[in-house]
Amino acid sequence: MTSANIVDITPENAQAEIVEKSFKQPVLVDFWADWCAPCKNLAPVLEKLAAEYTDQLTLAKINADEQQMLAAQFGVQSLPTVLIVKDGRPVDGFAGAQPETQVRELLDKYLPKPWDAMFTQAQELIATQQFAEALPILSAAYEQSQQRPDIALAYTSTLIACKRLDDAEAVLGAVKMADQDAAYTQLKAQLELAREAGKSPEIEALEAQHVQDKDNPELALQLALQYVQHDHIQEALTLLYPFLQKDLNCLSGEVKKAYTDVINSLPSGDALATQYQRKLYTLLY
Repeated sequence: MTSANIVDITPENAQAEIVEKSFKQPVLVDFWADWCAPCKNLAPVLEKLAAEYTDQLTLAKINADEQQMLAAQFGVQSLPTVLIVKDGRPVDGFAGAQPETQVRELLDKYLPKPWDAMFTQAQELIATQQFAEALPILSAAYEQSQQRPDIALAYTSTLIACKRLDDAEAVLGAVKMADQDAAYTQLKAQLELAREAGKSPEIEALEAQHVQDKDNPELALQLALQYVQHDHIQEALTLLYPFLQKDLNCLSGEVKKAYTDVINSLPSGDALATQYQRKLYTLLY
């Protein structure tokens, strides 16, 4: 099997193909020899994995008989020997033929995960203050990474920026005590300040009226539209949904139109949009 990321190593290309490349991606270094039967058993496994991870992994093959100096430099004492080189130095490895499952398990510790790319993409959007666009990406990264702490904090910060304060509080509340560092404390303070900032006088006045007349759809619609104008998206959807539960054609369809317009204004893949779209589907079907 041949692949663009499988390289035969010589003293001339070792620096470029192993050391320098390892700063960009893990390099799997395979020391082998023609006479070594376990080497021949292991080679197809390594080549299969290299073919699967063409853009994320380099397989550097070193014939230990022909390149004895390189084998000595890496301290190879038996064949096959496989090393993982990352950031210019060996970080892991094994000697002897291993089954594919164990080699995969070893590699999994060093190969980039899908959520790493998502996190990087989201950080680039945040850097240009594209918080709404970053939000669904961070949501997916947060779930797929099983709530990795650094992703959780970035997600919380973005939720605060989008005025999704209840969601921000839920994400921040799930951070384990061991991961509650200075950044966590700072975000907690930001969330408290965001809550204390309150809402506009127009919204506060409408909220006071709504408390006294909760079944008034005209008043609820007016308040929901004010919520949307001030980026309180979740509050708007939460307010409108009960009226749709009672009557899908409430106010001759104005409530449903406002509800769907709010959902459609959210970025594609936004978790909030998905949640409230499903709620509407349960009423429609």
